[in-house]
Amino acid sequence: MVKMTRSKTFQAYLPTCHRTYSCIHCRAHLANHDELISKQKEAKYLQWGWDRLKASSIVGGLGAEQWTQSFQGSQGRAYLFNSVVNVGCGPAEERVLLTGLHAVADIYCENCKTTLGWKYEHAFESSQKYKEGKYIIELAHMIKDNGWE
Repeated sequence: MVKMTRSKTFQAYLPTCHRTYSCIHCRAHLANHDELISKQKEAKYLQWGWDRLKASSIVGGLGAEQWTQSFQGSQGRAYLFNSVVNVGCGPAEERVLLTGLHAVADIYCENCKTTLGWKYEHAFESSQKYKEGKYIIELAHMIKDNGWE
């Protein structure tokens, strides 16, 4: 008789010679610093139209270009990465972000299951196509590991 046991999810480890980002909750590796695209902020405002947002005090005196080039999640600043490891993806859904309508999927740490940010599955505006297939991870959920001074 063969006894079936539940196997543990394989965890990827990034080389220790490179600066990496890890999950703050369980220390699983998430990304290599070389995969970082942007450290700026992008607000994740759901159900807000861009015209309403421009007219509000949230944008203030910033021009549309200055505001939309930055990245911020629901819990503060966020980074945009080309690729990540040890991350699972939920189902994609359409959300209205400051930069327009996007199809995004929430991403979570495969080790501790904490929601970390989201993956851009599809951008409906041509100026945002560069984000497709990229990942946003909020700083509140990651720490720097290996070689940071």
